[in-house]
This record gives sequence, structure tokens and C-alpha cells, in this order.
Amino acid sequence: MSVIELARAEIRALVPYSSARMEAAGGDVLLNANESPWAPFGDEELDCHRYPDPQPAALLEQLAALYGVRAGQVLVGRGSDEAIDLLVRAFCRAGQDAILVQPPTFGMYAVCARIQHAAVVEVPLADGFALDVDAVLAALTPTVKLVFVCAPNNPSGAGVALEQVERLARQLAGRALLVVDEAYAEFADGVSAATLLDRYEHLVVLRTLSKAWALAGARIGCLLADPAVVALLRRILPPYPVPRPCLAAALRALSAAGQAAARARIDTVRVERSRMAGALRGLPGVRAVLPSQANFLAVRFDDADGAFRRLLGAGIVVRDVRRYAGLHDALRITMGTPAQNDRVLAVLAEPVTGGPRLSKDAPA
Repeated sequence: MSVIELARAEIRALVPYSSARMEAAGGDVLLNANESPWAPFGDEELDCHRYPDPQPAALLEQLAALYGVRAGQVLVGRGSDEAIDLLVRAFCRAGQDAILVQPPTFGMYAVCARIQHAAVVEVPLADGFALDVDAVLAALTPTVKLVFVCAPNNPSGAGVALEQVERLARQLAGRALLVVDEAYAEFADGVSAATLLDRYEHLVVLRTLSKAWALAGARIGCLLADPAVVALLRRILPPYPVPRPCLAAALRALSAAGQAAARARIDTVRVERSRMAGALRGLPGVRAVLPSQANFLAVRFDDADGAFRRLLGAGIVVRDVRRYAGLHDALRITMGTPAQNDRVLAVLAEPVTGGPRLSKDAPA
């Protein structure tokens, strides 16, 4: 069966909205979109008075080259979050279908499913936060339309072997889409699941410019998939998902000079991750530092409450991940600059003093 047959029938039949930028192109007097004919003050030639291209060709080509795919396999949106939401809305019938996740994992998969009134099937990760392919397959039912794999995992940092992804892809053919979220792939060893796209039409890979490319504030992410899946999702994608200033920022970041700068910073993060892991393991009160393929470390503490408060008292904000399964004693520490990382180590190395404790259920 075609992967599109897994999608909701009403989405397959939907006539998409046709925006002004999708209509006749090539003119130099644009009077079809009710836009201002004047650029706003301080526009700096961004042409923000004009609606942007729904899928800017220059950005599609840059991203396709970056990830080793074809432009027709790329859908650009507002971060990976938008792609997750689109997938759930396109493939899950409210009150009938489900997604499958492996906790602990990124929370937006379940949030998007519950907004759509789709069920969430949970299959916990195995020891060491490893993907358990057998357990996933055993839990699969005909209602599961999307299987999410976070690779590397967030919040643990554990990597996922490409062989496991392919094994899962083979078994899910004709049954469900496999969605591999590679938000942290630039920091990891190994090969991207995007190399499998031409073999498995039901495979989807999520990438983002928020992390390694330092564009969290620009909200640029993309979905890599079979062109038929891309075309289907474009039917429900809002008309203008890529604002012109964000497009300009993305193209600068993906230029030759931008890529060189990003690669250097990725190398620095990897070096700092190794240095911090070794240093943290030597500190009193640290139980363990989990192996990580991402730009963060999940660290187990004898007293995670106290460690969180001591860092916060010194102006350092880390992520309290104790609400996640298997991480009841852990904080997640993003790799900062070497100087910032030194501040973390210095605070955690200080003698512990008494004081109020942070409730385990307090927000982070």
C-alpha cells in the first residue's frame, strides 16, 4: 500500500488554500494580495511588506544539499514542532488513531497527539535509554499511525544506531510512519536516517536549525520525507510559514562562511561535552553522567534539588528533568561556552550548605 493511504481520508481529499504567492508569478507590480506597496520603516531591503514564498526555493535547495536529499523531499516550517503537529493532524483521526512514543522523550509528540485527541501509546526505552525495537513492535496496533524515535534522545542524550532505525522501518512498512527526530544529529557520531529515505517511503526525518545552527529564535526547521508525504502536508501547512527575516537569517547561516562557523562551534561543543562529563564525574554529590550524543549532559545527583538551587542562585539555569521516567535524580545541562561551563563546575564544586529544597514537582 502507498504511505498516503495511512493518512486521514479527508486530508487526502482536501483542496488546499491557494495563497497569493502561489498564483501567477513574474510580474513587477503586485496588486493581488492586499499588501502595502511600501516597505516598513527600517526594512533593510527585506521586503517585509510582501508575503514570503510558502516554500522558498533557495532555502529548500540549501537544506537539501545540507542533508543529502532532493529538494522535493524537504518541507520547511517553524521549527520541528510544526512538522510534528502537521504529521499528527494529517495521519491521526481524532478519537480513533494513536501515536507511539518511547519515554523518556521529547514532550511535544504527546502534546500534539492529545490536542488532536489521538491516543498516546508509551513503550519505555530499555536499559541505558536504548531503543527497544522488539518492544515497540510488540506494542504496535492498527490504530498506531506514527512511531516517534528521538535520535539522539532528549532528555537522556543517548544515541540510536542506524541499524535499529532501519530494522524498525522494515517492520513498519504498510503499517505506520516512522518519524525520526534528529534535532541533535549534528553533535552525534554515526549516519543520519535521511540516508534511508529513498528505501522507505514511510520514513520521515525531522531536522532543525535551532540547535547546531544557532537559530532557535528564527524558528526554522524541516521535514525530510517522500515527495508524496511532503505534498500531502503542504495541503494543511499555513500559507506563509517562513517569515522573510527568518529566511534571510537561515540563508546567512547556511552560506559557506556560516557553515564553517557552525562546524567550528559544533566541534567546540563536542570537546566541551567530553571535558564537562569528565569533570562532573569527579565532583562530590554527582552519582553519574549519562553518555550523550547531543549538546547536553543528563547528570544524576545525590541531591538534585540542592544542585538546581545552587546553580540558580549563581544565575545559572539548567533543566530539571526529574519528572521524566528513569531520571528522577537528574538535571540536564546544556553545553555553554567554556567560560560558562567553568562557572557550572565551580558552583557545583562548592561545599554544600543548608537551605530550602526544591519540590520534585516544581516546574523547571
